[in-house]
Amino acid sequence: MLFAFLKSIFRFQSFIPISLYISMELSRLMQSFMMTQDESMCHEATGNKLQCRALNINEDLGQIKYVFSDKTGTLTENKMVFRCASVHGIDYDCRETPGGIAPRPTIAVDGQVWRPKATVNTDRKLLRLLETERHTEAGLHAVGFFLALATCNTIVPRVLDTSDPGVKLIDYQGDSPDEQASVYAAAASGFVLIERTSGHITIDLLGERQRFEVLGLHEFDSDRKRMSAVICCPDNSVKLFVKGADSAMFSILDRSFDLEIVRATEMHLHAYSSLGLRTLVIGMRDLSSREFENWKACHNTASTSLSGREDLLGDTAIQVESDLRILGATGIEDKLQQGVPEAIESLREAGIRVWVLTGDKQETAISIGYSCKLISGNMSQIIINSHSKESCKQSLEDAITMCEKLTISRTQTDGGSTGSATVPVALIIDGPTLVHILETELEDGLYRVATSCDVVLCCRVAPLQKAGIVALIKKRTNDMTLSIGDGANDVSIIQMADVGIGISGQEGRQAVMASDFWFLFYSCMVTGITSA
Repeated sequence: MLFAFLKSIFRFQSFIPISLYISMELSRLMQSFMMTQDESMCHEATGNKLQCRALNINEDLGQIKYVFSDKTGTLTENKMVFRCASVHGIDYDCRETPGGIAPRPTIAVDGQVWRPKATVNTDRKLLRLLETERHTEAGLHAVGFFLALATCNTIVPRVLDTSDPGVKLIDYQGDSPDEQASVYAAAASGFVLIERTSGHITIDLLGERQRFEVLGLHEFDSDRKRMSAVICCPDNSVKLFVKGADSAMFSILDRSFDLEIVRATEMHLHAYSSLGLRTLVIGMRDLSSREFENWKACHNTASTSLSGREDLLGDTAIQVESDLRILGATGIEDKLQQGVPEAIESLREAGIRVWVLTGDKQETAISIGYSCKLISGNMSQIIINSHSKESCKQSLEDAITMCEKLTISRTQTDGGSTGSATVPVALIIDGPTLVHILETELEDGLYRVATSCDVVLCCRVAPLQKAGIVALIKKRTNDMTLSIGDGANDVSIIQMADVGIGISGQEGRQAVMASDFWFLFYSCMVTGITSA
């Protein structure tokens, strides 16, 4: 057997240059070792370095033409801070300001002093409303608002001992940093989540310990874009608390609800988004006995189904999530990671196109685009928000015409003849529009527009739409593509691109496990590409 193996090597050596193959593999191995030992790609806080999970694509890093990046947890830190709240149509700015008041610091329960591990400054008027005007219409809405924040989540409170035996800390743990920020904000306002089991939660509600039964929980999904919880309150009333994106919430409101409050909330949401804050709308409804029994029967059937369980649970959620009353909205800040603006600027100077794909609303995405220097003030913006195939087609035709005019202007300017100054272009397109474009004959028009623009920003996109955007480029060009993300919703674009990069952050390791390289922060990516 050994003789036959050696004989085959000598026979085929004229066809396969073994020495070249071995040299290439050793070169790739050395490149990977140098990349993993590069001090400029080391996370200072933890000491973790870049990890190379595929040795056969190192050379591809130097050929990247397109970079597709997620926003939350990739461009940003994914460390959420509660900043603003709109309750009953009134805006409460909870950002830290000189002269502001500290949150409710301690909670006495069963002779034991409890204190939330993290603190959030809250607005003076909002605390006064909760403490002295709880039984007014506005006060009841405020109570419902913070009760929704404390109950409609998957956060698990963890009690920590301190050096003082009489004081314990409550640390809120969960998969979603948004939920953690919201629950800490509720605790700072006097609605402290103390205990969670599979069947009930315990909340210290403005100094009074109350137990709420959790009858059902409909988790967030990318189709509904909302989450809901069916809760039995201490007075035996059954309430449905719902939170989600404004596009998913305003479509299921009770039509008889006060339109002035709806318009005021919409105005506040627009203002929060313009500041780059992540927004959620909070709503609720009371369930009658008949409605609850119907929901319970459907939910039990869906929960015990052996096939199509997720679809059935989704249908059950859609049936009950209707005729809501708006309680308010939240604005949560997610700061940019250090070095992101410089990283994007370096990529663009190297001739690499950077496209950002995010599920956030358009105003938030544009604001972050300015912050990270993806979009500049001198850019001409093409915004496509269409909700039918015909309007998509017309919008793309108009965009192509505009791009052609700008291309002629650029050619004249570059040739030295008289003409207007060169104007860079940014394409901003949303998920509902892409529904009518991807995998249809309109893809060619989108490709022409997108490749004519300097920047592409896709907002409100679903995970599969992110992969569709990457596929759009791969099908029509031979250019190398790279995708980068940090969460499970980014796995599709990481796997679709030629090179996939995962960031180990706050949303688990799904992106890391699906990637070719993984980092702990975004700006490492630039060093990795330019060093290859």
